Order: sequence, then C-alpha cells, then structure tokens
Amino acid sequence: MNDSHGYLELHPELFWVGDHAEYRMAGGYARIATLLETIRSERPGEVLAFDCGDTIHGTYGAVQTRGEALVPILNALAFDGMTAHWEFAYGPERFCEVAGRLSYPMLAVNCYDDATGDLVFPPYTVCETDDLQIGVVGIAATIVDKTMPPSFSEGIHFTLGNEELPGQIAHLRDEEGVDLVLVVSHLGFPQEVKLAREVDGIDVLLSAHTHNRLFAPVIVNGTILIQSGCHGSFLGRLDIEVEGGRIMHHAHRLLTVDEGIRPDPEVEEMASRTLDPHRAELDRVVGRTATALNRSTVLEATMDNLLLQALQDLTGADLAFSNGWRYGAPVRPGPVTVNDLWNIIPTNPPVSTVGITGSELLAMMEENLEHTFSRDPYNQMGGYVKRCLGLNIYCKLENPAGHRIQEFFVGGRPLDLDRRYTAAFVTVQGVPEQYGQGRQHREVRAIDALERYLAKGTVTAELRGTVVAI
Repeated sequence: MNDSHGYLELHPELFWVGDHAEYRMAGGYARIATLLETIRSERPGEVLAFDCGDTIHGTYGAVQTRGEALVPILNALAFDGMTAHWEFAYGPERFCEVAGRLSYPMLAVNCYDDATGDLVFPPYTVCETDDLQIGVVGIAATIVDKTMPPSFSEGIHFTLGNEELPGQIAHLRDEEGVDLVLVVSHLGFPQEVKLAREVDGIDVLLSAHTHNRLFAPVIVNGTILIQSGCHGSFLGRLDIEVEGGRIMHHAHRLLTVDEGIRPDPEVEEMASRTLDPHRAELDRVVGRTATALNRSTVLEATMDNLLLQALQDLTGADLAFSNGWRYGAPVRPGPVTVNDLWNIIPTNPPVSTVGITGSELLAMMEENLEHTFSRDPYNQMGGYVKRCLGLNIYCKLENPAGHRIQEFFVGGRPLDLDRRYTAAFVTVQGVPEQYGQGRQHREVRAIDALERYLAKGTVTAELRGTVVAI
C-alpha cells in the first residue's frame, strides 16, 4: 500500500475509461483489511505486507487527531514495515510518538538526528516467511527538509538514501544472511527507477509518492518495481517464486479496493468511531459544483481551479497560486460537503497576499517546472506543476532548466518583468519570503474561503489552459 493519505472510509475515485474519466467508490481501510486477510488465508505463513507511507495525514479524521486515529487501524492491518513522508507534518517528535505505538517498525535509512548524527528510525528489518528471510530497507521522502515547512524536519535532516543503500544491502546479505532484499521507498517513481538502475542487489522495490498506478511491474537492473495508486483505492500484489536466493518467477496484480468488497467489521468500527462525532458537520452541504473536481492532471487540475477561484474572489488579487498537490479524493458534479473541503486541503492554511514582480514570477515558475520535470530524477522536488490562476504559460517541457517558458501572459497581456502584481497564495509552506512583504489574512483560512465562494451559487472549474505544453 502506498499514499493512502488517511482515507478511512469508502470515497469517490477517478478511473480513466477510454477518452474520459469515470468516478466510482473505492478504498477504505476496512476493505483493505478484508483483502489482506483473504490473501493471508490463501498463503498462510508466506505473505508480507508493507506500507510505503503518506498514511497518517490527508483527511479530517487523520489531521484532527494528529495521526492518532490511524494507530489502531494500522495495527489491525498488521503490516510488516513502513516508511514515511507526510507523517512528518505533525513534527518529528509527534511522529516518533505515533510510530512508537505501531506494532511494526518504521524504517528510514536516510533520516538523521541533527544533534547526534544518528538515524532516527531503524534502517532495516528482517522478515521471515515459512522458508525465507527477507531483508527490508526503508527510504523516507528526501524532500521533507527541502521543500516542506521547517516544522516538518525540526532537528532532523534527510539524504537521498542512495549512498547508504549499498552498505545496507551488503550487511543484509553478508551478515544477516537474507535470501532477498526488498526496499520500501517514498522517493517517487522517477527517482526509484534511477535508484534501482545505479544500486545493485535490490530484488524488489515498493514505490510511492507519485501516485502511479502500475498495472505491470517495471524491471530495472534486475529489480522488480511496483507502485499502487493512492487514497487506499488500490493494493499491489506481487507473488514470487524463489530458488537459491533468486526470484525465478513473479506475477503482479494491481487490486482495486472496490465497493463490492465486504468491509472488515472491526476496522470499520474503528473508522466510524473516529468520524461519527463529526458526521453532521462533515456531511453538511456547502454548495454545488457543475464540474467534476480532481487532481489527476499534471499541468492544471479542476480541483485546484476551484480553490484558486475562491482565493481570487476573496482577495481580488491579480493572480492566485497553490501547491501542485497530488492527494485529494475527487468530487463528482453535484453537492459539495465540508468533508470534501477537508479532502481538498487538509492542511487548511491561511490565505496570504503578496506583491510579486514579473521577473520574480518568471523565476518562480521556471524553478517549479524544473522541480517537476528535471531531466535528473533526483532533482525532482515535489508534486505536480504549481497551480495558477490569472496567468497563461506556454512552455517546452523538454527544454533545459530555466528555459522552458516560451510565452507568459498575466490577465491576457504579456508579462511585464518590472511590474509588481498582487498574488494570493495558499500553501502549507507559506508565502515565499523573497517576494515582497506578505500579508496574512489569518482570520480567513483556505476552507473558509472555499465555503464562502461555494455559498454564492453553483460553481464551474473547468480546465482553462493555464499552463500549456507546446
């Protein structure tokens, strides 16, 4: 499992069908529990299960309990190991508290204590099946201390993990005597492909962060690599046959956690216990959308268009920006509830406005395009392209860093490098410090802005061609 983002219950999910998207109900840890139990009963003593992270953050129930609601649920799922990314959103100290109550190890070969230089979490664990020993190394997201708020990494720092990994593999094979080496990673698919290509000896790599639905494994340098969507809507199942410390045969299935699966009663009750006290408020309808809202497109997304429209309506700014987040269960055309708003932006940061010059805008967007599309996967730092409203960018994605944007318009007019524009931001990182003096609308947070905007009538948020690859 990867990138389940705290989706406790069944929720809408986007499925591509030919030339269009369809929305069906999927996910929820109670149905995941049933799938895991079914597979374990088929192959008793031969099943290992892992969570690649982005699990205890992303929905109202997860955020309001600072991850606490997920502890009994995850223990019931009985994983054999895990690594992390958004888990650090509550701060390292809180995350360590939560991780300490899990019944399986949190693994990170690349997360270090600033004061001591020691690893914060164990780098590996050894798992046993009936007849095999599996060495499992964890790699946490390297971007936690690079692009996330400082509070996420207070007192700790992260490496990429590629330099540490060969030594851990050698130790597992030579000292621990394992039969196979498995890596549980949250670097992202492009980074993990490069990692597998340059580091020998990884038998299986479980990938995360980029929300890829891999319907077939990717084989790189002898490594079998899989990734399994997001929101807990999918599980990746990999069956392997091993002889003499080598995988002789493998079979993979991307399993949809669909509505027809019987939910596990115990886990369903745990999820309900968290949400039931808040049902009336979370189910409150705050407006309607005529547009299906999702974040399944890289350059621009309807869900973020709605968010940015709300910011611009609130502030009257020339421009509006938000992060290129990947998470957020879709919202089908029709009613929009408070729960949908928390799924859209669970961090609920304050709305900010700032003055930004044309030259700063150009530099900011070129940097963001490089972070998204860098030719070197290790330089890719974050999610999708920064979400924008009030501008139009035409870019060559294949161009080198700093030279992708061909034409740039604000309000339909060519960008004036010397003009100072007003921009509204909603971002967990806060307004970039280098852009003038930001003014915090601290009395208005993102969810308040969305609710105010939706109260004005049915909204549309179609794709506008804000960022266009040419």
